[in-house]
Amino acid sequence: MNLSNLKPAKGSTKNSKRIGRGTGSGRGGTSTRGHKGAGSRSGHKTKIGFEGGQMPLQRRVPKVGFKPINRVEYVGVNLDVLQELAERFELTSIDFSVLQEHGLASKNDLVKILGRGEVKSKLEVKAHAFSATASKAIEAVGGSIEKL
Repeated sequence: MNLSNLKPAKGSTKNSKRIGRGTGSGRGGTSTRGHKGAGSRSGHKTKIGFEGGQMPLQRRVPKVGFKPINRVEYVGVNLDVLQELAERFELTSIDFSVLQEHGLASKNDLVKILGRGEVKSKLEVKAHAFSATASKAIEAVGGSIEKL
């Protein structure tokens, strides 16, 4: 056996429909396009979501809520996560590059420090935003915060 006599298994392949090859083929004449209308013409494309003149789904379903165009999205990092980082890697200062290094933020993210958990060690934290409880907790232990 070699590459020249390899064949697909019997019944696993079908011949494609040959359209527009005369009336004897069973698919001549209008070539499965029907009679008249836009779909029968060459170059016709339907728009995405077009439902043949019926009101499309994206227009039938009611719109809900309000999405402000200039909303600022933050990645939240809690105090217990900062404490764990500080203990595991013996850190005294945590900034954006440290968070990025340990996979807590990517390069285009904005980071907000949130107040879940507690901080036991004195930390110097630099981030884009801080919640009120987080900033109080960090400063209560003798740490400092700095907004980037």
